Amino acid sequence: MDWLTDPLQFGFFVRALLAVVLVSVLCALVGVWVVLRGLSYIGDAMSHAVFPGIVGAFLAGGNLLVGALIAAVFTALGIGAVGRQSGLKQDSAIGIVFVGMFALGVVMLSRAPTFTTDLSNFLIGNPLGVTPADLWGALAVTLVVGTILTAMQKELLLASFDPTEARAIGLPVRRLESLLLILIGLVVVLTVQLVGTTLSVSLLITSSASARLLSRSLRTMIGLAALLGTLGGVVGLYLSYYVNTAPGATIVLVNTALFLSALAFRKRD
Repeated sequence: MDWLTDPLQFGFFVRALLAVVLVSVLCALVGVWVVLRGLSYIGDAMSHAVFPGIVGAFLAGGNLLVGALIAAVFTALGIGAVGRQSGLKQDSAIGIVFVGMFALGVVMLSRAPTFTTDLSNFLIGNPLGVTPADLWGALAVTLVVGTILTAMQKELLLASFDPTEARAIGLPVRRLESLLLILIGLVVVLTVQLVGTTLSVSLLITSSASARLLSRSLRTMIGLAALLGTLGGVVGLYLSYYVNTAPGATIVLVNTALFLSALAFRKRD
């Protein structure tokens, strides 16, 4: 059992494990809505759209996470506004806003005198660099998002799958859609710390997609997505430790392998 306990002597590895568990639960809470509503594209869009917020905070000497969060909120509200004002479908609005935001980040980055480790960690990801403050932040976000989604579950279900009926009974469908987009952005900002802007989409979508193949009820899907995400994160971290590979990318590969296994299992049934 030494192979299991040896890495636990390092505080950074234990913190990484705790962070993976928290983020897996958090991503499950939001990821099931992303998968069920066919919004998988928005995970990738958000992970790129927060880029100008990260760069802006870096240039101003501020907190990168706060900058990313501000950019995520503006992106979520912008997607809703563009969709309503233009009449375009949501995927078109997402594409327009995220490309514009990402281009803004690139332009802002060209003004940066150097490319520091702090900024590269947001782009590439470094789970082993998680601090105790990051863990408390992840726990707080998980509790907030979980509470909101639990309290609004019935309203979100109706607004998502029968918006006409939802409007007929007086539900604020547009506000509910904006709320969901903001929560997705908040989750993406947190996962960006762990696996970078280009890989955070996997934590949000892959485990939930695997759970969707294996379950039918919303509650079961959330629990299974959290379990699969945790399994993928823990296995990925241990593999990266012993094989000496990038932890974020290794976690994503393990999650992808779990999805392919779930797909094969479903076809067998």
